[in-house]
Amino acid sequence: MSGQFAVIAATVIMLVFIFSKVPVFIAVLSASLSYFALNPSASIFFAAQRITSGLESVSLLACPFFIMAGVFFNYTGVTERLVDFCSLLTGRMTGGLAQANILLSTIMGGMSGSSNADAGMQAKILCPPMERSGHSKPFATVITAFSSNITPLIPPGIGIILYGTLSGASIGKLFMWGLVIGLIMCVAMILVTEVIAKRRGYKPYLKKGPSFKEILAVLKRTWPALALPVLIIGSIRIGIVSASEAGAVAVVYALVLGFVWREMNWEKIKMGMKESAVAIGSLMLIIATASIYSWILTKEMLPQKLANIMLGHVSNKYMFLLITNLFLIIVGMLMEGASATIILVPLLAPIASAYGIDLVHFGLIVVFNMAIGGVTPPIGTLMFVTCGITGCKIKDFIKEGIPYYIFMFVILFLITYVPFTFSFLY
Repeated sequence: MSGQFAVIAATVIMLVFIFSKVPVFIAVLSASLSYFALNPSASIFFAAQRITSGLESVSLLACPFFIMAGVFFNYTGVTERLVDFCSLLTGRMTGGLAQANILLSTIMGGMSGSSNADAGMQAKILCPPMERSGHSKPFATVITAFSSNITPLIPPGIGIILYGTLSGASIGKLFMWGLVIGLIMCVAMILVTEVIAKRRGYKPYLKKGPSFKEILAVLKRTWPALALPVLIIGSIRIGIVSASEAGAVAVVYALVLGFVWREMNWEKIKMGMKESAVAIGSLMLIIATASIYSWILTKEMLPQKLANIMLGHVSNKYMFLLITNLFLIIVGMLMEGASATIILVPLLAPIASAYGIDLVHFGLIVVFNMAIGGVTPPIGTLMFVTCGITGCKIKDFIKEGIPYYIFMFVILFLITYVPFTFSFLY
């Protein structure tokens, strides 16, 4: 069998396995090995080489560091302090706890980079008091899930790091785009929620605005935590550290805060390291096996062939972006975001370059589409994480989420076709 047919057969096998709920790394590895079995001219020794070389990227070190930092923040008292800070700032707004939820997702995005972890944490901490203050269970769940879509955009979003590593785009520039989009999304989502909360008759969380003394007291407790996103983004932007080095700084900073605040002990360090190892290990398994598949695509020149087909049938880049968005939304509905990014970026980024699309701009389109997939059935991980914790029914979640689905697609349209809305710092 020729190499071209072998790679097509391998891709079909991978998709069948993934949709059969086989773990992603097993599906990708099985597909890659089937390519070598069907194409004897390709040496299987390359598979072993790619498994190790696929993990040797220096920029990829940022992922495990930031995952570990995010885990440790949940053991150091940072989360509880940030909840107090966000609740105080938004407490006088209609549906104040819903606004606090959105603001917390934005701030936590600058610390953990993991939307699933943040959604799970916020569903446990904020959804019960939201329900007690009069919000419906579906509304509280929807706010938690959709606001967590801001997390992968705010540095150090893991999806952004993966895309930059795989495409060669500047991670620092991706971070700046993501930061602007995330902040604009935060403000816009707060305003949308304000309108919805008023129509529902939800009440403010606080009866009167906080005094200067109360704000000062909360800031005194939380400023070290609030300083971290500024430290990460600022140090990368002015070139003091790389993204990987910033991840290491974040880990050390989290541990220092934990010991200063007397929240961290050796038992919690062991628990945090164990939790981090599980999360990092599962991600690295996918990256290692996907690197074989990426090598196969490159060897068979599949991206170039697809680019030629697209260029021959699609006349301009705007139509290509429309087709790509539709494709990524469907993929996001069926696959977990990080896995889809690892598999698809080596295929799509060269085609985008052929159309003259800036890879930083294209990266935010990919990351945002994967974020939408997190709240979209049938596989949406954010939807299932939050509904599983709060006990909300999926049908109620989808019905309650309609205004926010519309909101997400409006933002996607702006990112895709009006990028200067967000790129003024680029």
